[in-house]
Amino acid sequence: MSESPGVAGLLAPALTMTGRCVRLSRRDIDAVITSMMLPVMLMLVFVYFFGGALNTGTEYVNYVAPGILVLCAAFGSSGTAVRVSEDMKGGIIDRFRSLDVGGTSILAGHVVASTVRNLFSTALVLGVGVLIGFRPSASAAGWLAAGGILMVFLVALSWLSAAVGLLAKTPEAAAGFTFIMMFLPYPSSAFVPTETMPGWLHGFADHQPVTPLIESLRGLLHAQPVGSAPWLALAWCGGILTVAVGVSGVLFRVRTR
Repeated sequence: MSESPGVAGLLAPALTMTGRCVRLSRRDIDAVITSMMLPVMLMLVFVYFFGGALNTGTEYVNYVAPGILVLCAAFGSSGTAVRVSEDMKGGIIDRFRSLDVGGTSILAGHVVASTVRNLFSTALVLGVGVLIGFRPSASAAGWLAAGGILMVFLVALSWLSAAVGLLAKTPEAAAGFTFIMMFLPYPSSAFVPTETMPGWLHGFADHQPVTPLIESLRGLLHAQPVGSAPWLALAWCGGILTVAVGVSGVLFRVRTR
């Protein structure tokens, strides 16, 4: 009778796949620089080009920085779709399966590597924000809560991106997911209060997953009341993660049948 591989047997391949994905990321210097510099450039554009014309009731850099952090996470996580699609197209998955490496380990490696990349990007964006005037007043608990919510969002979005990479037939098609993820923070409270938007857009902006996340980060980092926003953000992230993990498992079995 065969024995169950146990936790260690499942964890070891995932760690190996994570190491592989991190090494591949280090070699793709262009993608790393783009994922780090684009959010920084957007922050500078919004603060210095548009900030003087926008009235948000506070220094604009303090208002927009949490939104840029989410935009950074969305853009960085979406790159996972391209990397998964490249693996599927390149034939490396067949070699991994011949070594008895399961789909969960392969995808988890991509997700963990994506989260690590995004943590570096987030730290860079946060540092630049502080240099240009972002002044968070959060307590240690506030920082931990904000970091935890953002981490859950990173993981959920990376798994969703992995599912898209399995669904896309080519890496070029998977790259289209980047545009969608980059667009989603715009019709939200990331750059302007949602109540300034037209009525039809206001409703969407208030009830999409990014808005409660941004409101949670903004409130926690500035030590302001957050109400139910963190729970809404976690509920959205939990739903996205559950669906993405389930769908990616089905898609992986179908694509490697």
